[in-house]
Amino acid sequence: QVQLVESGGGLVQPGGSLRLSCAASGFTFSSYAMSWYRQTPGTERELVACIRSGANTDYADSVKGRFTISRDNAKKTVFLQMNSLKPEDTALYLCTKSRTFYCASGTDYWGQGTQVTVSS
Repeated sequence: QVQLVESGGGLVQPGGSLRLSCAASGFTFSSYAMSWYRQTPGTERELVACIRSGANTDYADSVKGRFTISRDNAKKTVFLQMNSLKPEDTALYLCTKSRTFYCASGTDYWGQGTQVTVSS
């Protein structure tokens, strides 16, 4: 079965960096787009970044220039490098699998998430 396991979250000061990882299993990882979403209590889930199977990327305007999504198909892992973190980046970050190799095809599996807290 499909499994997505996130790691790398934690508490960081404003301006700091974190690198999130998502280990995937149960499907042909290289054939699917992968995304990171984030959610805070009482809000809609927000798409943060997506990477196609061919490694093209898309980002939310709020994270462009600060976050970088990447993937290692051999290790079946997707990463989110987060730099210049702000308190408003505080959220539960969730790894997702797209239905096809396109980011716009929608999401069919979600991980449990890893908490990122940006605070001094």
